[in-house]
Amino acid sequence: MGMIQLSDIHQIYDGPSGPVEALKGIDLTVAPGEVFGVIGRSGAGKSSLVRTINLLNRPVRGSVRVDGRELTALDDADLRAARQGIGMIFQHFNLLASRTVYDNVALPLELAGLRPSDIQARVEPLLELVGLTGLRDRYPAQISGGQKQRVGIARALANRPKVLLSDEATSALDPETTRSILALLQQINREFGLTIVLITHEMQVIKQLAQQVAVIDHGRIVEQGAVLDVFTRPQHETTRSLLDDIAPQALPESVLARIRALMRDGGSQAPQLLRLAFAGDDAADQPLLSQVIRRFGIDLSIVHGQVDEIQGRPFGSLAVLARGAGESVASAVAYLRGAGVVVQEVAHV
Repeated sequence: MGMIQLSDIHQIYDGPSGPVEALKGIDLTVAPGEVFGVIGRSGAGKSSLVRTINLLNRPVRGSVRVDGRELTALDDADLRAARQGIGMIFQHFNLLASRTVYDNVALPLELAGLRPSDIQARVEPLLELVGLTGLRDRYPAQISGGQKQRVGIARALANRPKVLLSDEATSALDPETTRSILALLQQINREFGLTIVLITHEMQVIKQLAQQVAVIDHGRIVEQGAVLDVFTRPQHETTRSLLDDIAPQALPESVLARIRALMRDGGSQAPQLLRLAFAGDDAADQPLLSQVIRRFGIDLSIVHGQVDEIQGRPFGSLAVLARGAGESVASAVAYLRGAGVVVQEVAHV
């Protein structure tokens, strides 16, 4: 059973021109201790989805189960208690300007009725965890955006939740600060086994932190799976478009022009364009291209590509020109596929 289970979730809002269906039958399961990313463009339904998990947005239809409890069936008092197990961090921090760093983190504990000594015992370790012990007496206006988000993270952890929801928590931050915040969330996930749902429009965020990803478009989940699989085998056009941010799917026009010239001038020996995608240590560590050249007697020329990492595991995308007899190229393609490489034979450029 998942830590979070959404079943047939529908959400409708009143828009200026009538009802707007923001979520259209969402089914989602997030395992305990998992970092699950939900990605989509603006207006796709990401924030509506994440706010359904803690019922800040109550769906018009569907089931929301968190840690085995059906939240939609709870009365107001039980729902308030259940929400203490679900922390949330926001894009714009949502800190109280009149309270210090310490007091912002302490706020949910005060609302829960804890004694000052118990609050102190909870808050001080959290400030140390997020690296803000020396800033405890400053006000939000006196600290940076990244520090404000660290306050937001500490506050979200104050009630010792099992689930942490992150709604575009890094989109207002610069790239370096974003990396540090994501590293902090990764540390929290690793040390506390916290289940994290990460809402974002940036594939870089998914790449650095998430283990599973769901792609949402116009209120529907159009693709989901392990991050490595989705990155190397994108099935939906929305996914391929989002991946362009970190691993461009389309070849640059200068590369295409060179390939067209080679194909045009090659006659019967014109090369074939292959797109190769691989992920994980097995495919990345093997000298597959040199093996193919020796085994099948063909020539392979890399015309474009990149190799990167997802959480320490390699993944890459290469465009290669294959020259040789048709049967030899076909055998080479089959060999690569058998080794776990995704091969796309490009007929037209």
